[in-house]
Amino acid sequence: MTEQFSLLGESKAPVTAHDGPPAPLADRMRPVSLDEFSGQSHLLGVGSTLRSAIDKQQLHSMIFWGPPGTGKTTLARMLAIQCDASFISLSAVLAGVKDIRSAVASARETYQNEGVRTVLFVDEVHRFNKAQQDAFLPHIEDGTFYFVGATTENPSFALNNALLSRVRVYVLKRLEDLDIEKIIRSALSNEARGLGALHIDASDKVISQLASAADGDGRRSLVLLELAADVSEQSDNGSRKITEANVSEVTRDSLRYFDKGGDIFYEQISALHKAVRGSDPDAALYWFCRMIDGGCDPQYIARRVVRIASEDIGNADPRALHLAMDGWAVFERLGSPEGELAIAQAVIYLACAAKSNAAYSAYGAAMAFVRETGNQEVPVHLRNAPTGFMKDLGYGAEYRYDHSEQDGLAAGQTYFPDGLSVAQFYQPVPRGLEKQIGEKLDHLKKLKAK
Repeated sequence: MTEQFSLLGESKAPVTAHDGPPAPLADRMRPVSLDEFSGQSHLLGVGSTLRSAIDKQQLHSMIFWGPPGTGKTTLARMLAIQCDASFISLSAVLAGVKDIRSAVASARETYQNEGVRTVLFVDEVHRFNKAQQDAFLPHIEDGTFYFVGATTENPSFALNNALLSRVRVYVLKRLEDLDIEKIIRSALSNEARGLGALHIDASDKVISQLASAADGDGRRSLVLLELAADVSEQSDNGSRKITEANVSEVTRDSLRYFDKGGDIFYEQISALHKAVRGSDPDAALYWFCRMIDGGCDPQYIARRVVRIASEDIGNADPRALHLAMDGWAVFERLGSPEGELAIAQAVIYLACAAKSNAAYSAYGAAMAFVRETGNQEVPVHLRNAPTGFMKDLGYGAEYRYDHSEQDGLAAGQTYFPDGLSVAQFYQPVPRGLEKQIGEKLDHLKKLKAK
């Protein structure tokens, strides 16, 4: 990398001790070579598209999509370093079209004056609106810079199709605990940028605890490590030792990664729903607890549980809907954590209950039928006649009162609009209460057929 630029494209030297307070450990330990990079072997392995592009110094515009702390920003910087390119960084949280124009001008000037290409990195690119995203398009096409965007949101939904068609999307995965342990050990031993000069010791168990608490986030692991080092006690010989108690202290109120409204949020609620549908109470309870542990609003889960009770259980066990509503009501009255237990009880019951999507399917089929057939008049014999005038028109005159008929059924009486073929939307499954409902409907069909 020949030069680093700030938000507005001005030259910016690396931060040193005399420039002000030292940078956080996570920033100091940012990898500067592929050998230091942890994780993402599927992207950086020998023969992979991205690794080949780096080794051959043949860059292309791209999007890095993945959870926080998986190395998106670091990888973008390393691309510039490995390919001897200038690096300009924009934050979509702070920048606007004016900043984009300034970066474009800087990239063009660098190439014209020095013959050096530029990597334009845009962090949180999904926060740019359509007009801001479109501002990059002509410059990506004419090669003014290599565009590298980073996002935690699904590009299919968060980015314009026009931008996506001009870049390649690389998916970064959350780091494994072994990858994070490698990051922690490197920080403990590195004397130039890490904690090595402070002689801080940590056992394998402590390192494992920190890695687990980081929840796949490399940056978070270094934040926790630095906090644990700060609260550790210094021994007589000047060294420090991070204990299990230190780790418990700095991770006590730490929440698991959970992006409300983002992909992880919808993936986990989808897993909960499918576990209930698949009659696996243990897996359903696991995903429920994962979402609660991650900070999800229990009322959102309660609403989804009510939906599951109708969609996947329905009349096979009508008690499921009552229990789902009761769990929601208990949470509203008692709050957390007592109310969460009631929702968990409902989740377990729903997972164990007989399953039927007959009501869900019937509703969908009936709605589609109504939209297809349009407005149909109510048959005269089904209309109510509260006035003499309406009686004179024959409203309800031919209606047969079911309770007055044999078996409580006015066999042969139709209830669909005149001229519409009789449709069957509801088809009970042979499970739970719906087995009995199905038998009852079959009996009624035979009576009507007579």
